[in-house]
Amino acid sequence: MAALGRGGGAQLADRGVVPVEAGEVPKDIKMATYTHGQPRSFLEDAKFRRPTVTEIIEKKLEYLRKENKNLNIYGSVFYGTTAGFSGILANFIFRYCFKVKHDALKTYASLTTLPFLSTIVTYKLFVTDALYSGNISQENCVVRSSLVGLVCGVLYPSALAFSKNGRLAAKYHTVTLPPKGRVLLHWLLLCQTEVKAMAFPLVFQMLIGILNGLQHYAVFESTLEKKTLHED
Repeated sequence: MAALGRGGGAQLADRGVVPVEAGEVPKDIKMATYTHGQPRSFLEDAKFRRPTVTEIIEKKLEYLRKENKNLNIYGSVFYGTTAGFSGILANFIFRYCFKVKHDALKTYASLTTLPFLSTIVTYKLFVTDALYSGNISQENCVVRSSLVGLVCGVLYPSALAFSKNGRLAAKYHTVTLPPKGRVLLHWLLLCQTEVKAMAFPLVFQMLIGILNGLQHYAVFESTLEKKTLHED
């Protein structure tokens, strides 16, 4: 039997085949196992790390979006609040000019609420929505924001106060009624001195509009850059 085993080993040696001892693993199999297992471990680690990094970036972007949304809300509310104070001032001026003492609560409530709401809605439509759709530049954003302050924060409250208190003056005959066809001119001449006080809210609303537009665009641009880096 020993001779047979030696003979068989010699035959295998002659054929170029090396016999394997008990408990020994061939070197080529070991290398195959090592080279095959290494990329697999690397891929598993990569698969494990990638969702974690993506999740962190998405959380940061979500946080930036929330911060940007909060900033937009706070800016719009502050802008609307200044328009409400402008409406209060306009109502006070025209009530004094027309010597109106009736329906004070009704006129002050409407002159505070309507400019406040109109400023917020107009700013969202013409500035915020246009900005996030990518249709306006920084200059256009500032110009639109300033125009919202001018129209909704000064002109609209002044016209509303003039109309409401003019009707009350005509109803209760608190001032001399103008001749027919010259109502508007007569009342404008009557209020021309006091109405100059509206220059203060005019300047203030324009400055607030410029600052709000610049800040809003800067936050939007920062969020856009973060999003672009994440997509790349």
